[in-house]
Amino acid sequence: MTEKVDATGLSCPQPVMLVQRVIKNGVTDFEVLVDSEAAKENVIRCLTKNNLHADISSDKDIFIIKACKR
Repeated sequence: MTEKVDATGLSCPQPVMLVQRVIKNGVTDFEVLVDSEAAKENVIRCLTKNNLHADISSDKDIFIIKACKR
């Protein structure tokens, strides 16, 4: 089962901090849910810096970022 990080309703830098915690725990395949453009861009930047690929989709006002190892 894919781990999910629900960062909806959180302002930066909280979504990035949650993602960093997951990465630090060794998880490389997970989903991140955010609800703002700024949070989406910051999470994608964090994933890229950690050599993870980001696949982005959206469902209404929620961005779904699927992270996986390159």
